[in-house]
Amino acid sequence: MQRFRIFNVLAAGLAAALFALPQFAIAQDTAGSQISAEQGKALAFGRKQGNCLACHNMKGGALAGNIGPALSGMKARFPDSQKLFSHIWDEAKYNAMTVMPPFGRNRILSKQEIQKIVDFLYTL
Repeated sequence: MQRFRIFNVLAAGLAAALFALPQFAIAQDTAGSQISAEQGKALAFGRKQGNCLACHNMKGGALAGNIGPALSGMKARFPDSQKLFSHIWDEAKYNAMTVMPPFGRNRILSKQEIQKIVDFLYTL
C-alpha cells in the first residue's frame, strides 16, 4: 500500500512538471522573441548595417526615406516569415529592378541579423 501511495505522489509530481513545461517554453520563447525584436529594431534603425530607414518609413523611425514601401502590417503582408526573410536576403529574386541591396547575398547582414530584423518587422 505504501509503494502505491509513493507511486501516486511521484506520478502526480511528474504530471505537474510536464504540464508546466510547455508554459515555461512559451514564456521563454516570448522573451527570446522580444529580445530578438529589440535587437532587430536597433539594426533596422541603425545607419551602419541595416539602415532600413534610408528607404522605408516605419513607426518610431526618424528621418525615414520614401524610396521603398512603408513597413507596417508586416505580419499580414508576409504571413510566412521565411518569405519576408527571403525578401531581405535578396529582393532581386522577386523584383529584378529593385534598388534594395541584397543584404544576405552580399553579406551586409548575417542570417541571424536578418532574422532579428524580421522579428522586429513583425511587431509593426
